[in-house]
Amino acid sequence: MYRVFEALDELVAIVEEARSVPMTAGCVVPRGDVLELLDDIKDSIPGELDDAQDVLDQRDSLVGNARHHADTVINKADSESEAVLAHARAEADRILAEAKAQADRMVDEASAHGRQLVDEATGEAHRLSTSAAREFEAVTGRARAEAQRTIDSANNTYDKSVADGIAEQQRLVSETEVVAAAKSEAERIIDAAHAEADRLRGDCDVYVDEKLAGFEEILTGTLRSVNRGRHQLRTGAAMHDYVEYPRSVDEAPAPRGAAGQTRDRIDESGAPLAV
Repeated sequence: MYRVFEALDELVAIVEEARSVPMTAGCVVPRGDVLELLDDIKDSIPGELDDAQDVLDQRDSLVGNARHHADTVINKADSESEAVLAHARAEADRILAEAKAQADRMVDEASAHGRQLVDEATGEAHRLSTSAAREFEAVTGRARAEAQRTIDSANNTYDKSVADGIAEQQRLVSETEVVAAAKSEAERIIDAAHAEADRLRGDCDVYVDEKLAGFEEILTGTLRSVNRGRHQLRTGAAMHDYVEYPRSVDEAPAPRGAAGQTRDRIDESGAPLAV
């Protein structure tokens, strides 16, 4: 390309230095030199210019082909995008349906498990309640029988002591020299009989109070177990750790004071539980 510009400069120099034709604007130039420079220019022009000219000549057809190809690509892209969108929608619907079915299945399983837990808790509560009722009846019956036996024994002892005292009093009264001593002895025996009867009644009250205290502990443990079971049901816990076997009522009761001490117990609410 540099040779083209150089040859053009030489042509310009030849024309400028050429001799003028008199009476005209023309000039005389060496034909051979000019043709040689023109050949150099023709040979030095790159072939890309010819190709560019061909492109310019075929511009309309190339633009038309490009537009047609672009339209084809766009239409194909639209079709593919619609197909992909339709497939994505179908896949989304399928996933949504599967998720909904899975959620429904999980809800059904949770409901069934909840109903099972409720049924088990209800059965366990009923069993504990029945067991507590039977234990209460048994303890109450034994306490009543023991109390009645103790009272009967105390009454018999009291009656015997009173009868012995009266007989002894009558015997002593018949003897004038020991009347004062007989009265004193009779009063002592009667007082002893009253004291023994009071002691026996106190022991009976203590026994009944201890039995009722043991039953109260059983009922309290049962109530705590039922409350824990209900709390675990509300929080969705699956562990059945709310069953607590009550302490046997036949265990040895806690040591208590003498029979003369108070026999009132204080329950958890603060109210005295009189026996």
